Amino acid sequence: MQARSSRAYTDPPIPGAFRDVDGVISFTVSLMTERAVIEHDLAKLSPEQVAELIEDSGFDADIVDSDVKEDRKTKPTTAFGDAPKIATTTIAVDGMTCGACTAAITGAFEGVEGIVNFTVSLITERAVAVHDLAVVSAEKVAEIIEDSGFDARIISTDTCEENLGEKSTDTVIFKIFGVPDDDVEGAIHRLEETLRGAVGVTHATVNPLNFRAKIEFSPAMIGVRSLVELVESQNLNALMADMEDNNAQLESLAKTKEIKEWKRAFQISFAFAIPVFLIQMVIPMTLMSFNKATFQQQTPLQGLYWGDVICLFLTLPVQFGVGKRFYRSAWKSVRHGSATMDVLVVLGTSAAFFFSIVAMAISICFKPHNMPETVFDTCTMLITFITLGRYLENRAKGQTSKALSRLMSLTPSMATIYADPSKAGLAETGEEHIIPTELIQVDDVVILRPGDKIPADGLVISGDSFIDESMVTGEAMPIQKRKGDFVIGGTVNGTGRLDFRVMRAGRDTQLNQIVKLVQQAQTSRAPIQLMADYVAGFFVPAVLTLGIVTFVGWMILSHVLPHPPEIFERGHAGGRFMVCLKLCISVIVFACPCALGLSTPTAMMVGTGVGAENGILVKGGAALETSTRVTHVILDKTGTLTKGKMDVSSYRPAGVWEGCSERQTRLWWTLIGAAESGSEHPVGKAVTNFCRNQLEIYPDTPFDAQIVQFHSVTGRGVSATIKANNAEYQVLIGNAKFLTSNALADPTISLPLPPKAAGDTQVFVSINSEISGFLSLRDDIKPDAPQAIAALHRLGCTTYIVTGDQLPTARRVAAEVGISETNIYAGVSPDEKQAIVLQLKSASSNPKKPNVVAMVGDGINDSPALASADVGIAMASGTDVAMEAAEIVLMKPQNLLDVPSALYLAKCIFRRIKLNLLWACMYNLVGIPFAMGILLPWGWHLHPMAAGAAMAASSVSVVVSSLCLKWWKRPVWMVYGGDGNESWRDAERGLWTRLRKAFAGRNKQSKGYVKVAGDVEEV
Repeated sequence: MQARSSRAYTDPPIPGAFRDVDGVISFTVSLMTERAVIEHDLAKLSPEQVAELIEDSGFDADIVDSDVKEDRKTKPTTAFGDAPKIATTTIAVDGMTCGACTAAITGAFEGVEGIVNFTVSLITERAVAVHDLAVVSAEKVAEIIEDSGFDARIISTDTCEENLGEKSTDTVIFKIFGVPDDDVEGAIHRLEETLRGAVGVTHATVNPLNFRAKIEFSPAMIGVRSLVELVESQNLNALMADMEDNNAQLESLAKTKEIKEWKRAFQISFAFAIPVFLIQMVIPMTLMSFNKATFQQQTPLQGLYWGDVICLFLTLPVQFGVGKRFYRSAWKSVRHGSATMDVLVVLGTSAAFFFSIVAMAISICFKPHNMPETVFDTCTMLITFITLGRYLENRAKGQTSKALSRLMSLTPSMATIYADPSKAGLAETGEEHIIPTELIQVDDVVILRPGDKIPADGLVISGDSFIDESMVTGEAMPIQKRKGDFVIGGTVNGTGRLDFRVMRAGRDTQLNQIVKLVQQAQTSRAPIQLMADYVAGFFVPAVLTLGIVTFVGWMILSHVLPHPPEIFERGHAGGRFMVCLKLCISVIVFACPCALGLSTPTAMMVGTGVGAENGILVKGGAALETSTRVTHVILDKTGTLTKGKMDVSSYRPAGVWEGCSERQTRLWWTLIGAAESGSEHPVGKAVTNFCRNQLEIYPDTPFDAQIVQFHSVTGRGVSATIKANNAEYQVLIGNAKFLTSNALADPTISLPLPPKAAGDTQVFVSINSEISGFLSLRDDIKPDAPQAIAALHRLGCTTYIVTGDQLPTARRVAAEVGISETNIYAGVSPDEKQAIVLQLKSASSNPKKPNVVAMVGDGINDSPALASADVGIAMASGTDVAMEAAEIVLMKPQNLLDVPSALYLAKCIFRRIKLNLLWACMYNLVGIPFAMGILLPWGWHLHPMAAGAAMAASSVSVVVSSLCLKWWKRPVWMVYGGDGNESWRDAERGLWTRLRKAFAGRNKQSKGYVKVAGDVEEV
């Protein structure tokens, strides 16, 4: 299992072993991703101590990553007045199998001082600890995990300063190769001195145990490629640890190692179990004379029979060869005070095996030396079924992480760059180099040929091509890219050639941020999972108690009842004791906490992966669960409901300019365009572009006029003196207040607006102190905005619009998209947006059903409202601050339908989680009483082998159930809308509807129906 660490800025309850650990702020562990994330105070707990706590719970733990951050809310100080150095440590954890394992690791961190937050994921096999390095080191975190009975390996430990601005320093970890065995200390010392002496390197250390070099540097002064060259100057080789860890995690996510191991274990156990099953079950019932003449014959030692001897030697490799991993895991967990599924497996199979040994010993030692009742077939078949179940379970688990694995594999391994970026595009002198992608630096110029994958984010500087971004953003159609356009790493170039300058590389690319968000979501725990983990913590002891109760209870009843169930009267060897023992084994083997523990993380893993494939990124399980309860959705206007781009919708020259010649009309456009060309305001830019279009000149072509004087008044307009056609003109362009403040008549009176301009932004023009016309600008709504609002209404959400724009404009947009006029907030500031969110959250009239508010925005002025909402939804075109404040990020900002799609996906995921939990609970609630023999009076009981098969099937069924989410699609009704009379739950039954239509079509064909041109297909 592996673990990843992220820094949270809240104080969530710390589960399990971390609950009472001093310094632990939060702890989460994921069964599916096999990662634990611990947020902790470094002054009290190091990453190594966090890992040690997990190991104390009986699990293996490796520190995968450790990031250090400061608390954004407060800066606590130590006794010496220094703020704690918070780090995020990511640890790879091996050995977890079920929810009881994650609970054991979590429990190991209870009371550990210095832990801020801790999460562990079963599927990704990562634990993430946030801790104070001054108190708990990363090594201590790994040690705690190892003390819990698991293997732990530190992947990384990262620190981060509090500020949200651009990073001034970065950290890279290299795996160093080629260190001479006879001069390890000297080689490391020389390497450290070389690195520390380089300009831009602030800190460099090399670990002599694992030969990992950790280097802190300023990206503005030195790049990763230059650092590699410094290492190579010492006759050493360097590989970025991120690449090594990513490859290891890809293998971990695919469960390649586990699938291979469990397949081999199943093949071995099956090969030995079948002969045992034939000897003890099949042959005695079908070939009785042959059985009596062979397997029921005594050896020279009285009481020892050939059949038992053969079965014993066939069972030993299964029980103690294949089963060795169960014994080892069970011992680790018991030694550290926890009990996992492997404990039940060991107890069940060992009871059958050692009972058979005792029965053979009694037959040898005591007369009349009858053939004993051995059950070697029970333990061999149990292990066979369990290994088969683990094999199928891991194959299914590998499928749950396909989306994340695909994202992690998108970046190409190599890239072609210009050796000298200044000579980009010069075929004669521009020398090309092919380098590993991880060595790309900011400001490199990358060459893209047809079909190449893009290795980093950047701006196109030459060329023209279409880029396939579907694998990153979910956008189905290729997008044309030319000079000045932005390209995203991981996407695929089309048939053209492009040169682009790298703006973001390595861990800073958009693709890596997406991967990080998906990993964060799949590692974090949903609140609904806490219940399952709580039950898993008591499950094994409860099952053992029920097994003992079953054995003792039936032993008593079989002797005191005048007519006990028929199974006790059949006169089998071993008598009633054997029947009771088999019932006890059935109870122990049948009960499976794995199904309960896998219910939530598998659905989360598949669901968040599907969301990422559709451009919907959810930051965590808590956000996903909250999204299912959203009742109110507040949407920002500009850039969210609208395209965020102003266009001139109508215009009218007035006064001497109305109805004038074409030459005068061109002069009118020239004066307006020249006056606005100095403005940086979106309205000014829109007017300038429109003027160029009217004059039919290129975007970069200057106007045929000279700007003598220019002055801009923020929020009002511009004034300019323009010289054109050998004359000077005094031009004023702005709103009505701007013109009246310059001693002109109110233009709204002298120049009435047409009805179609109502709700538009008005710009009035004055030339030489006379009202000369107006332009109306409109920010058109997104094409799918009405469908998106209708879909939100059908999902039971009340919608609101908030904007800093004027009320008429807000009313126009609200009317076009379908938002009630009573739910409009216009002319509001960013702080007022936040106040509106808080007001709606507290406005519920029913205390038992509080309002759950989602805020949708894309700009930096939306960040306070996004952070205050129960669910913040940010459009990917927004600022990094908006992304940081949001719980859900939408990668296709032009597609507003992704907002209801995200809420709908959350509902589907949690419906699947509830279905999984219901199945797991009903499986145990119904199956355990059956295994205990509640139906024995009617002749029904569960054989231990059948119990083992059922146990294996339970986990596989839960994972397969979660895999059904892979076929999630946005429902048709969400795109095409409807009258709202249908139940949205009916619309969810897409598979059943398609099957019904398919059969209906076949029936039509069988009745002679033939489709002809002109028939209208139902959508």
